[in-house]
Amino acid sequence: MSIDVLAAPPNQDTVSEPVAPALDLPVLPSMKTLNKLLAPYQRADTRKALWQLANTLLPFLGLLYLMIRSLEISYWLTLALALPTAGFMVRLFIFFHDCGHNSFFPSRKANKIVGFLLGVLVWTPSEHWWHAHAVHHATSGNLDKRGTGDVTTLTVEEYQALPLTQRIGYQLFRFPFIMFGLGPIYTFVLLHRLPFPRFGRKETLNVLWTNLAIALVATAGSLLAGSFWNFVLVFLPVIWLAGMGGIWLFYVQHQFEGVYWARDEEWNYVASALLGASYYKLPRVLQWFSGNIGFHQIHHLSPRIPNYNLEACYRENPLIQQHSQVITFGEGLRTARLALIDERNRGRMLSFHDLL
Repeated sequence: MSIDVLAAPPNQDTVSEPVAPALDLPVLPSMKTLNKLLAPYQRADTRKALWQLANTLLPFLGLLYLMIRSLEISYWLTLALALPTAGFMVRLFIFFHDCGHNSFFPSRKANKIVGFLLGVLVWTPSEHWWHAHAVHHATSGNLDKRGTGDVTTLTVEEYQALPLTQRIGYQLFRFPFIMFGLGPIYTFVLLHRLPFPRFGRKETLNVLWTNLAIALVATAGSLLAGSFWNFVLVFLPVIWLAGMGGIWLFYVQHQFEGVYWARDEEWNYVASALLGASYYKLPRVLQWFSGNIGFHQIHHLSPRIPNYNLEACYRENPLIQQHSQVITFGEGLRTARLALIDERNRGRMLSFHDLL
């Protein structure tokens, strides 16, 4: 299956009626109705894309250089500079992500080239990650199609059926310090260097080319920093903090109270977007650094909408506002305890403590 097919709402032109209230869900607008609202925002704009690259990539590179120079003064200063640098890296990742949906630039070729180069900077192989992410869009909230491009989440029954050692392992995996503390290093430094899961020759070669490009950038960075160790001292805290932010954003947008889960025979694309992806309402500065990805329900309704059009789409469409699952910054923090899906209670998310 191609990325373009997976990244689009399945059979969107054939849905003409409102979504039936399966699993006792509210009646939602049809994809045909929503398409009319979404279409004006699906136009990519080269000038907007270039401006976003300029106001993000240049500060990012400038801050990296300042971090290198700060090693001569104090490593505490270096670490202080790592926080804003990581913020710009998160924003670059959103542009990389948009390139995978062919929504950042009007040109498919420009998306492929810029996406690959941004992937090198954020240590993520473009074609491989885009494929996995497209699978995520096509299966989000589907209990029978978990496992690719998502956060591993078990149902209560699946968890209770595990032997004790595996239950402990799952609890450790879902522990916030592990998921958000060690997860970024494991994901971006180790996992993304390997072509797993296996998709095809194109994706496998893309991982190898990305690794080679990262090695070249690391070599150049080491020469600029004076040594490989200095490069590590500068880059590792940046990718750790950025990875932490990125994993958190992905988590909180699909793991919250009342999130939509359904078995394959009842799964519905519109419900998975409007009820299974949140509007993560962030303070303005965090919304900017996260590239508007908090409007995640709209992104799942139409991945072809570039990040710079997401907010306008939300503000100008009361129908989408009406059905959005809004999570504030404070409410988002409380979702970190959720770990299990309770199928007997409309897919409600539970914590381990709730089972006691």
